[in-house]
Amino acid sequence: MIRTRSRTRRRTQRRTQSSRPRPLRGAIHRKAAPPVEREPTPTALLLVDRRAQEQREDAQLAPYGMRSSRSRGRRYPEEEHPLRTCYQRDRDRVIHSSSFRRLEYKTQVFVNHEGDNYRTRLTHSLEGAQIGRTVARALGLNEELTEVLVLGHDLGHTPFGHSGERVMDELMKEHGGFEHNRQTLRILEVLEERYPGFPGLNLTWEVREGMIKHRPDADAIAPAEYAPGEAPTLEAQLVDVVDEIAYNNHDIDDCLTSGMITVEQICAVPLFREAHESVLAQGNADDRVLRHQVVRRIINRCTEDLIGTTLRNLQGAKVGSVEEVRRAGRRLVGYSKEMTAAVRELKEFLLRNMYRHYRVVRMGDKAGRILRDLFQSYVSEPRQLPPHTQELIERDGVHRVICDYIAGMTDRFAVDEHRKLFDPTVRV
Repeated sequence: MIRTRSRTRRRTQRRTQSSRPRPLRGAIHRKAAPPVEREPTPTALLLVDRRAQEQREDAQLAPYGMRSSRSRGRRYPEEEHPLRTCYQRDRDRVIHSSSFRRLEYKTQVFVNHEGDNYRTRLTHSLEGAQIGRTVARALGLNEELTEVLVLGHDLGHTPFGHSGERVMDELMKEHGGFEHNRQTLRILEVLEERYPGFPGLNLTWEVREGMIKHRPDADAIAPAEYAPGEAPTLEAQLVDVVDEIAYNNHDIDDCLTSGMITVEQICAVPLFREAHESVLAQGNADDRVLRHQVVRRIINRCTEDLIGTTLRNLQGAKVGSVEEVRRAGRRLVGYSKEMTAAVRELKEFLLRNMYRHYRVVRMGDKAGRILRDLFQSYVSEPRQLPPHTQELIERDGVHRVICDYIAGMTDRFAVDEHRKLFDPTVRV
């Protein structure tokens, strides 16, 4: 019995010794390095701070992607945030702004009372930002910079969509005019009131530049502060195209939902017809699912073409930095010739059959009457404006203050205000 226990003990010891890691032959044994002293972190849970994210950008972004650490900064100096990069901070400021929240009740194509399932300026901006981040990630660009530009680019729109913008420009013809991209910049720089030390949101230079220059025709006529004559960052160049991808395809969805057009009609457009036939070939029968799958395929096709063509443009231009993008002499983000033609054909179809549909035209005409009435009523008696708005007249002039006030309205607020001013039975 004793010998058996002894043999068992020896076998256990041998197994334990054999399981220990053995040094490799010829291995050099060194003393363990002393522990490196690190700066204390604010909390043990702080794993990825702003500096770590900036280092990640340096390692992962393409040479022509805009680094947060290389921003030209803000108009009014502020301390950097310990956790967020400057563009993340800008995105958050836009999302928390009053102007962004009001996009929920601003028209994309269908006015708020038409139904709950149609796109608004807010849902359009969110959908565009998702496409923008996908494209930016594929190209090695700064996703947060792209995101804030897409989320904020429609802040300056009037109520009632482009109909409202046309009317407002007409009303302001003798007082500097109106254009929604300029109004977006004005909101970000002046009109939002959230901080005690400066007007506006005090966003970074690249975001403000991208807001005013995301359209190609704005490069040459940008304000002097924003490098007129130079192209903006690639992230800003993306905005106009991903915005178009979002609204073209979601306008298709809304238009089919509303019954303004039929599938048979829009199948005359090759881009839609090819996607439709591809989905049918998979056996999808439910009309709603089929429609969503068709739109999804068109978005994917446009996005993939945009990514591939832009990469070829960058390689052809031999661009290796943000500075070289600015000096390229042309926009480098865009579609192939084939996709440009296909998208143009789709847009022409939507113009003829949706944007000029009698229901849309009627609502646009009503919207024009509402905005004209409001404008003329306020001009004739500015004391009808809220007190805090009246206080701005001395600084900005009565017409610009009224323009800012009306442009900031949602559709339903404008309708309610019109009732209060012109219907004697409605309490003011």
